[in-house]
Amino acid sequence: MDIVDVLIIALYIILTLGVGIWISKKASNGLSSYFLGGKSIKWYFLGLSNGSGMFDVSGTAWMVGILFLYGVKSFMFMWMWPIFNQIFVMIFLAAWIRRSNIMTGSEWILTRFGDGKSGRASHLIVAIFAIIASVGFIAYFFEGVGKFMTIILPWDLTLMFGDSVLLTSDQNYALIIIFLTTIYTIKGGMFSVVATEVLQYFIMVLAGVLVAIYASISVTDSQITSVLSADWNNVFFGAELEGSWSGKFEVFNALIDTHGYKMFGAFIGMSLFKGFFASIAGPTPSYDMQRILSTRSVKEAAYMSGFTNLVLFIPRYLLIGGIVVLGLVYLAPEMASSSSLSLSDLEIILPKVINNHVPVGIKGLLLAGLLAAFMSTFSAYVNSGPAYIVNDIYKKYFKPFATPNHYIKASHLASFAIVALGVFMGFFAESINSLTLWITSALFGGYVASNFLKWIWWRFNGWGYFWGMTSGLFIATIQFLIDQNKANFEVGSWLFNAAHLPAIYVFPIIFAVSLLGSFLGTLFTPPTNIETLKSFYSTVRPWGWWKPVYKVLKNEDANFEKNNDFVSDMLNCIVGIVWQSSMILIPIYFMIRDYPKMIWAIMVFVITSVILKFTWLDKVRKYKN
Repeated sequence: MDIVDVLIIALYIILTLGVGIWISKKASNGLSSYFLGGKSIKWYFLGLSNGSGMFDVSGTAWMVGILFLYGVKSFMFMWMWPIFNQIFVMIFLAAWIRRSNIMTGSEWILTRFGDGKSGRASHLIVAIFAIIASVGFIAYFFEGVGKFMTIILPWDLTLMFGDSVLLTSDQNYALIIIFLTTIYTIKGGMFSVVATEVLQYFIMVLAGVLVAIYASISVTDSQITSVLSADWNNVFFGAELEGSWSGKFEVFNALIDTHGYKMFGAFIGMSLFKGFFASIAGPTPSYDMQRILSTRSVKEAAYMSGFTNLVLFIPRYLLIGGIVVLGLVYLAPEMASSSSLSLSDLEIILPKVINNHVPVGIKGLLLAGLLAAFMSTFSAYVNSGPAYIVNDIYKKYFKPFATPNHYIKASHLASFAIVALGVFMGFFAESINSLTLWITSALFGGYVASNFLKWIWWRFNGWGYFWGMTSGLFIATIQFLIDQNKANFEVGSWLFNAAHLPAIYVFPIIFAVSLLGSFLGTLFTPPTNIETLKSFYSTVRPWGWWKPVYKVLKNEDANFEKNNDFVSDMLNCIVGIVWQSSMILIPIYFMIRDYPKMIWAIMVFVITSVILKFTWLDKVRKYKN
């Protein structure tokens, strides 16, 4: 590391800590102020903050490896999460969620099922889910940032105890960064998180632009074309991936065969199947939902969600595309000649490129930008998770009457507990990929069915929600444990085959079990109180099967109209997914110099933007608040 790069990183850390601590005094007016910024922060700041929070370093390292191996069509891998859930949030869910006017996702559940035993059971399961998810993501970040920092920075921080390693270098690096981030996050709550994330967003954008410029100047067209085939640039695909690598790079085709996604058509179909239900289920009770609840009005919640999509993808993929171009030219020949090439090698393309193929100055800014990506996502989870501990468990069940100062102190302790548990779990993480699978399958798989039904079916009640979530999480966690112990099963046994099945293909089983739990829990228990249903339906105004509730409301108010926007919302979501995808493809095609396809992507972006202006934005502008 050159002294210039070290100074840039040090300046960034000092600036971030300074901004976070300076603005923290605004968070002392109670839980709403601490966790939601008092619902006073402007929507475009929240949108930048939300986009910054999604720009995590572990995910970026994973996306670099996937783009490197699979080419342009690799952006569809993110449909596993699914990334297009942000489009569903933008089109209709942000408005539905914000109309509730509450503080957390589990508190929101009480507005749907009431505050009786069934409502409290569903409320509690969501709070537990949110806490587990926060711990899981913190472990995910711990694993990613430690691996990244060890390769980038020259200092060995290994801590020895006699002849034994007490803490590895990557664990110490991760602990240092987590400690620094935790300081301002705990002190300032949502105000500090948003302020620092806006600063971090612009640092990340600057880093991405500089890397893109450097890759464009330092790598020639002939160098890129000597590595890539025409199929690498092709966004379209068939039922099966043949692999686009040729010549001395054919070893990468074998790597694709071992990854489990060779049946690409089936993989994309399953991702879309899961993605549809997961997207309508809505955002998980985490930082994304907190941003929606923090907006000043329903209208601004929709604006914020749309703005998040607009500001995130182009700068992020400029950075990813620039790194991949440098990796293809400088690392691919070395990797192709390796006798022990594995999928784990893809995870370290990002730090290797930065360490060896980025010049002084840009390296420091890029490392600061990736630190910003880590710190912004980490701080978002540290802010959102404790809200469920304090507001939904401690305040509701143990100490309902206390001063705002008492609850803020409790929030500080809850934040430390969340971070400590996440770090502890991170010590036992096998890899970034294992944590990704746990989060996307075990957690989100069990979440989908109950949260899909809660919007669209009036008869669905609190016990149905509780048992649907519980059964889904139970079967999904069993699947994850089987996957983690795959090396212990006899070859050819059903457990061996189950363990080697990609997690996305297990989703229908998890979904079916969760649906069964939801239906049984609902049909064997009484429906939710009609007054609760009337209040929810008239306030949130979802579409779906609400006919009995609608009839009651219509009899009481002849002017009451139901939501008939299902078809238009779904059409807007399709347009929005294409719009989102075009923002990913534009920077990728730009970086690999495929200008004809880039122009096509730009045209798609413009056309879909115009369509959404008339079909979505004009509609949002008519919201009353």
